[in-house]
Amino acid sequence: MVAVTTRFNREYRGEAFELPEEVEAMPIFRERASGSLQAKLTSPFWELAKPKKNQQCLDLGCGVSFLIYPWREWEALFYGQEISNVARDILNARGPQLNSKLFKGVALGAAHQLDYEAKQFDLAIATGVSCYYPLDYWAAVLTEVKRVLKPGGVFVFDALDPETPLAENWAILEMYLGTEVFLEPIASWQKTVHAAGGKIVKTLPGELFQLFKVQF
Repeated sequence: MVAVTTRFNREYRGEAFELPEEVEAMPIFRERASGSLQAKLTSPFWELAKPKKNQQCLDLGCGVSFLIYPWREWEALFYGQEISNVARDILNARGPQLNSKLFKGVALGAAHQLDYEAKQFDLAIATGVSCYYPLDYWAAVLTEVKRVLKPGGVFVFDALDPETPLAENWAILEMYLGTEVFLEPIASWQKTVHAAGGKIVKTLPGELFQLFKVQF
């Protein structure tokens, strides 16, 4: 987790990463440098569970998502949790300026330790997070998410699909950026969800990640 925190703190600060020439020659690095890779990394969670007006929503590993996604249009209450103190500070400084009613703040902490009341949230989201952790860790996350969701609440998260053409090269690039990516089969993610008492009610495949809509 320290490595993931360090890497994303550097990214949110806008620091340059020094990479070997052979890595910078990879097409996926050039896509990252041009900004075109980001669209392939973004999982449209709202296509599976669009936040609704006045819903209590928890975004795990939120980054600066309140500044990017149309939370003000959704009129949903946003709570964030993030391991990057840089992203936390950016969002806590700017979020209230955008909408002090909807923005409920970002806590610094890991996804498996949620300091919220039981049955507090209608919706929980975690995109771009699970691939950096082993499945047994994600099982602990699922247990905590289940605790804080209301009955009938929804958890939407994405998992890296190792069968996609980009997966292996993206994992190599991430390694050079300082983070290990776990290339777990989608079937293993499904088993982990089921073992935690979750039911996958819908999925949405992407170019790198597959989205899961889960209810407990």
